[in-house]
Amino acid sequence: MNTNDATSLAKPNGRKLAPRMCGASCGWRDESLGFRLFPIAQRQELIEVCAVRSLAYGHHLPELGSTLAEPDEIDLHPATTVFLCRDKASGEAIGTMRIQTSAHGPLVLERSVALPARLQRSCRAEVTRLAVRVGADPLVKLCLMKASYLFCVAHRVRAMIIGARKESLIRNYRRLGFVDVFADDALRPLAHTGGLLHRILRFDVSGAERCWAQQNHPLYEFMVRTRHQDLQVDRHEGAPGDCADGVSACADPRAAAHGAWEEPRLAGPRLGLGLGLAGSV
Repeated sequence: MNTNDATSLAKPNGRKLAPRMCGASCGWRDESLGFRLFPIAQRQELIEVCAVRSLAYGHHLPELGSTLAEPDEIDLHPATTVFLCRDKASGEAIGTMRIQTSAHGPLVLERSVALPARLQRSCRAEVTRLAVRVGADPLVKLCLMKASYLFCVAHRVRAMIIGARKESLIRNYRRLGFVDVFADDALRPLAHTGGLLHRILRFDVSGAERCWAQQNHPLYEFMVRTRHQDLQVDRHEGAPGDCADGVSACADPRAAAHGAWEEPRLAGPRLGLGLGLAGSV
């Protein structure tokens, strides 16, 4: 996840969401959003995705924005799922990201970096092209992160892998629970970003829920115990693109949005507030 400041991560209590408690027996609450977030299924939606990318990155890096106006090979890869966020009132596309899993082979990042053997043996995913239109609802950014986490849970992904450049953003990812893949503290060039140097980080998907709960992290309720019906993790029931390596996860991707998966292992450093995740290239 190569980064700039195309997005920032807001606190979930930054605005009112019209919560509806569903009762003590279910253990979560419902919240309505002002937008829908879902995996694309049509060519027209991919065109809208590219427009969001181009505008979001072009706002800060004009030379980069023009290169993102068209789909690339990763968008069409069988292991890639592209998400689109659409404003309910206007119908405008306001946010996007894409997730590539290792279900059909190595991640695009692995063309440039040889991951440790333990990660190569695990189901893993890379999140890229995270972008939000300037002026969009701040919750779009947070919900994109929630969707990436729930998608990985539903598809039995053990680890998210990203590449980050700015030290301030690296610190923000670490507050979420990302840790360095390599111990040498070196930056590594990634070919699919034009050779820019990145720090390679990973996130333990299976350990995140328990870690957030034990540390009473302020995002725990939003990420795990809140059900957003406007947030769709999969295009269809089931997850045929799963990395079937025996990792425990919910059988139905829709259940992931309800926090209904098996309690995973504790992992990751202590998390904190002040998160400022940026767009990914």
